[in-house]
Formats: sequence, structure tokens, C-alpha cells
Amino acid sequence: MDHALVKRLRQEVGDRLAQQRRMDAAAGMAPMSPEDERQFARALISQVLEEFARAELTSGRRPPNAEEEEALAAGVHAALFGVGRLQPLLEDPEIENIDINGCDRVFIGYADGREVMGEAVADSDEELVELIQVLAAYSGLSSRPFDTANPQLDLRLPDGSRLSAVMDVTLRPALSIRRARLGKVFLSDLMGNGTLTTELGRFLRAAVLARKNIMIAGATNAGKTTLLRAMANEIPPGERLITVERALELGLDQFPELHPNVVAFEQRLPNSEGQGEISMAELVRRSLRMNPSRVIVGEVLGDEIVTMLNAMSQGNDGSLSTIHSNSSMEVFNRIATYAIQAEERLPTEATHMLIAGAIDFVVFIEKRNDYDRGGRLRRYVASVREVTGCDVRVLSSEVFALGPDGHVLPAAPTSCGDELAEYGYDPVMGGGW
Repeated sequence: MDHALVKRLRQEVGDRLAQQRRMDAAAGMAPMSPEDERQFARALISQVLEEFARAELTSGRRPPNAEEEEALAAGVHAALFGVGRLQPLLEDPEIENIDINGCDRVFIGYADGREVMGEAVADSDEELVELIQVLAAYSGLSSRPFDTANPQLDLRLPDGSRLSAVMDVTLRPALSIRRARLGKVFLSDLMGNGTLTTELGRFLRAAVLARKNIMIAGATNAGKTTLLRAMANEIPPGERLITVERALELGLDQFPELHPNVVAFEQRLPNSEGQGEISMAELVRRSLRMNPSRVIVGEVLGDEIVTMLNAMSQGNDGSLSTIHSNSSMEVFNRIATYAIQAEERLPTEATHMLIAGAIDFVVFIEKRNDYDRGGRLRRYVASVREVTGCDVRVLSSEVFALGPDGHVLPAAPTSCGDELAEYGYDPVMGGGW
């Protein structure tokens, strides 16, 4: 495909689309919905391609045939609303991660562990930045700036993948894309691929139904978000869920048959004048006024931790969240580190007391350097720790731990066994119901 031509046609369609937006605003009309805008863009693409074909004929050149025109239309649409030359990579089900260090340094990680170098995704670093800016304008709830004044970007792509990009703090613009291979996922799926044992899966299901507050911990790319989705999908459909995220990723609202009543909050960054920011902590506070059955915080990375723990300890049972950590035990120190940096400046002892009153279980997941039956790197839950109290520091008991054979096994009785039994978990019977 002639990428220079796609870029030129995309610019023409984009200009006409922007002109229509301005005309609608001047006429006092409501802005088009995202789907209406896409339909209108398709009509504009057809119009621009027809004009291009006529111009080629007039100039004595061969116009594109039907197959070439279809490819051009797809390329222009992908450049406008998709990810341009990245689209084929995102459509490959075997690709798990894409790392780009400048337009022509593309590293592709496959689910079977292979790492290969791919083709350039843009003709220049400037074009790569432009591609990222287009994505930032059309992904999420509001346009996100990506420029010299805002050199960092995190967002969710249309297919659910996570994109993180930086510029000006690196020699060349760089981005990483982590693929969302499992969208509608359940605990039974994770039992099937070895992430969970059958008993642990049933334990987690009972803990969710019993409205226990659960923190999912693990390293980067360990599978925390996938496990969070699977646990959230065990929540009954009659409950009202509020999700709070830095960049929309969970997508629980995409499956109304599972969760018909979902409100998804996304952090808003400040504009070029430094105005309009709405932080994660503010969104967590706002979520508590929205009549939630449960609050789900996609990932805790900062001062929102104090607000979230306060919410968990004040009756918002059944909350879920994820956090970066190297073990289930380290989670408590990680939370204390975030809390002491927060506006409240909570001392460590106060934070541990707050943790003890808020969190019921910590679930630790990690990635192992071997492969499952499908040839994919294996993720598995290695530890579940129950918070049992506080004596200066959090007291806890590891109720599931790795056994000598490398499989996670019950390691200690839980203090809420009677509650879990009401939802079918019976450790004496191996978790069966």
C-alpha cells in the first residue's frame, strides 16, 4: 500500500470531518456520537476516493481498481480511527506485546515467547508522533494531549489493548502496547488454562460473592487486569458497578448481558493551561456518591489509595483493585509507601491500621517462564493472603501457597470460612458445591 497516499487522503478526510464538526457547533447542534462520526467518515472516505480516481483519470494515470480502492479505504479509516500500520499487528492473535523505539525499531513479542523485529510503522518519528496524537484524540472519554508540554500518554485502544507512549524524555518517541487477548473472561477460563487450580477458582468466586474486599497484586504483565476482569464477571448482574481508571481498560460496560449497570470513570489530565484535571482520588470520592454496589479501581499507583481504603472500610464491601508488587506480603509496604506520599501524609502505623480495616484478601499472580497447553507463557496465582488484624503492622495469614509440586494449595484455614461456605466453598470437600 502507498502509505504516503493514505496519509494524504486521511488528511483530506480529517479536514472535512473537522469542518463538519465546526459547522455543527456553529449551528448549535449536538456533536455526533462516535458511531455516527465513524459512519460519516466512511461516507467522506468514499467521496474523497471517488475524487481521487477522477483526478487520476483526468491526468492520464490509472485509477485504483476495486481491490486497491478497498485497501485504501481501510487504510484511511484505520489511520483516522484505528492505529494505522499497527492495525495488522493488533489483528494477529498470536502477538502479545509490541515495543516501538522510534518509527523503525519495532519489537514484537509473541505469546509463545518469541521476540522478533518487525517492519517500520511510520516513515518518520514525526509521523509516529502524529499517529499517537490521532489515537489520543479518539480513545477514552476525552481527548488526551501528547506533545512537548505533555510528553507522557496512557490510553486504551479500540480493541482493548493498553498503549503507553513517551516523547522528549527519550531520544526518540517510544511506545509499548500490551495486547488484551482475553476480553470476556471468567474464573473457569483461568482454571482451564492453569492460572488457577479448581479449588482456588472456587474460593475466589465465593470471596467475590461474599463481598470481600480483594487486592490483586503482581509484577508488570503478570495478568492482574485479566484476573480482575474474571473476578468482576462473577459479580451478579443486578449490582451497580463503578469503575475508576487512569485510562479505560477494564471494559466491563462492554458486556451488558453480564453487567447492565456500569459507570466507567476515567482520570482527566490537565489541559495546556494546567486546568481541568480530575484526579483518581477525586474520582474515587465521586464514585461513592453514585450509589455503587461495588467500586472497582483498575490500578492503584498513587494518592487514590487512601480514599479507596477509606471507602472499603466504610461499608463499600466487595471492592476490587490491582497493585504492583513482588509478593503478597510486600503489598502492605507498597500501600504504606503510596499513603505517605498522599495529601493526607498518613504515617505507616496509621496506614497499616487502615489496611486491616479495609482489605480482606490479597491475591498474588505471577508469570512463569514456561508455557501452557496453548503455547503461551503461563500466568498463575501463587499466593492468597488473608488480612487478620493489626498490631502496629498488618497481621496476615497465607491461606493459599505454592506446594512442593509447584501448584498452589490451601495452606491455612480462613477466618471467614462460614461466610464462604454460604457461597459454595467447602475446603473439606475440595472446594466443591
